[in-house]
Amino acid sequence: MAHILVIDDDVELTGLLKEVLSYEGFLVSEANDGEAGLEAVNDSIDLILLDVMMPRLNGMETLKKLREHWSTPVLMLTAKGEEIDRVIGLELGADDYLPKPFSDRELLARIRAILRRTQPQHTQKASDMLECQDIQVYPGKQEAYCQGNLLDLTTTEFALLSHFVQHPGQTLTKETLSLDVLGKHLAAFDRAIDMHVSNLRKKLPERADGKSRIKTLRGRGYLMVLED
Repeated sequence: MAHILVIDDDVELTGLLKEVLSYEGFLVSEANDGEAGLEAVNDSIDLILLDVMMPRLNGMETLKKLREHWSTPVLMLTAKGEEIDRVIGLELGADDYLPKPFSDRELLARIRAILRRTQPQHTQKASDMLECQDIQVYPGKQEAYCQGNLLDLTTTEFALLSHFVQHPGQTLTKETLSLDVLGKHLAAFDRAIDMHVSNLRKKLPERADGKSRIKTLRGRGYLMVLED
């Protein structure tokens, strides 16, 4: 049973979300402002639904403080049409966003997609490893290393890196990455994959030859660059 923390100042909406999620078998905790939300985060939380517009501590400030100590997956709830909130949220380490208003079906689909990629698979042993050049990924432990150093990745960045490591030198379209990593079709003007790739690049050490580890293929997608 996954444990979801809902942080939203809309008490009525929070109550409805708790009812819907509880009916689907999730354990739900709630907080009605950012400060209370941060206090409620602990190791038992599997996913956080975080509203952007809140008093005391808004969603962006809450996310920034959260990422200083926790890698817990975060699904941002944003106002419809507020693209700047989505971009900033992704830059700060949100795993995905969902514009309000949204349907119960869409919310549940996003939640399950995030949980599928962030919760360790029982079939994977902690010792199992994926490797590409100087990068090692351990799906069972949700850990990744580059040049022997542990990478501080969000759950989505980890899933994205794992996908690149499994397909080195291959062109991966944004649609493919959105489906395989985020669990959703790529919508028009959706910059989620671009932002996650940008964040991942910043956390990967430079190659010895100075080339980018992940190359942008304009109009086509991305690929993990192999050594010459």
